[in-house]
Amino acid sequence: MKKTSTRLADGRELVYYDLRDDTVRDAVDRRPLERTVTTSEVRRDPLLGDSVAVASHRQGRIYHPPADECPLCPSAGERLSEIPDSSYDVVVFENRFPSLAGDSGRCEVVCFTSDHNASFADLGEEQARLVLDAWTDRTSELSHLPSVEQVFCFENRGAEIGVTLGHPHGQVYAYPFTTPRTALMLRQVAAHKEATGGENLFDAVLEEELAGERVVLEGEHWAAFVPYAAHWPYEVHLYPKRRVPDLLGLDEAARTEFPQLYLELLRRFDRIFGIGEPPTPYIAAWHQAPFGQLEDFEGVVRDDFALHLELFTIRRTSGKLKFLAGSESGMNVFINDVPPERAAQRLREVAS
Repeated sequence: MKKTSTRLADGRELVYYDLRDDTVRDAVDRRPLERTVTTSEVRRDPLLGDSVAVASHRQGRIYHPPADECPLCPSAGERLSEIPDSSYDVVVFENRFPSLAGDSGRCEVVCFTSDHNASFADLGEEQARLVLDAWTDRTSELSHLPSVEQVFCFENRGAEIGVTLGHPHGQVYAYPFTTPRTALMLRQVAAHKEATGGENLFDAVLEEELAGERVVLEGEHWAAFVPYAAHWPYEVHLYPKRRVPDLLGLDEAARTEFPQLYLELLRRFDRIFGIGEPPTPYIAAWHQAPFGQLEDFEGVVRDDFALHLELFTIRRTSGKLKFLAGSESGMNVFINDVPPERAAQRLREVAS
């Protein structure tokens, strides 16, 4: 992988990740852009103890542009986009309309391919591995920013999820705090460790799932399963079999096998609801250990956390979505319409 860092016309950083070491990236952003002004602010909720990002400038972000005006496609002639070059393999740049900025963190966009009509599932293994390497590099780079405590790599796919740009892409959020979801996991890890005399909760969950009926895919270094208490109609967790706290901890064997299992998993997601159905909307979320202090979680060290990816769709059956209504949105108590065992069975049935 070759990495080339440059700057856009308004001062934002852009990084090319190329498969070939001899690729030259010297294109200049010719757009007459003024420096981005953001109003991002993080406010802490005194009742719940969590944080909310207030970012009013995002109201003006680009919303469902036509394909020939896509800001994530390479620049071509006088059609200038966020990517100055006429081609790219993988590219990452600072979001022009970030939810988090400055002392409140940082937000980046990750373009998986220059092909506007592709999806992650369409990538070859070499390209998917390059995306993994880009995620890993961004995790490393952002973790060194003084305001950053946790790095979150994710993909929103599909209009039903709320995606406003159709080009295949994901995002990286660098938070100035430990997210509530991660804090819940760490509390459970601490409680389990104390109750069992030092046993790791993630290891116990993975061992139990691998011995059960909800396994979807399994390789030498990775395993994918529908969790016992899945929140979403179709939800799969992908774990490396050797526990590591973040993407940086993966060894070469795990990095090599990851594209094989993950691409197959995404392709199965697109077949859940049958041939002829629209592509399955989903969220793919990497869970990594925070880089900040863990003093709030007694007895827990960073290596107790297990890197894993959670993939889920809000579609519960053909033509119907799972809406977060009163119980889910009001009380955070999920009600799942699809038994996890049936979801796992369906995902095994649609093997390519």
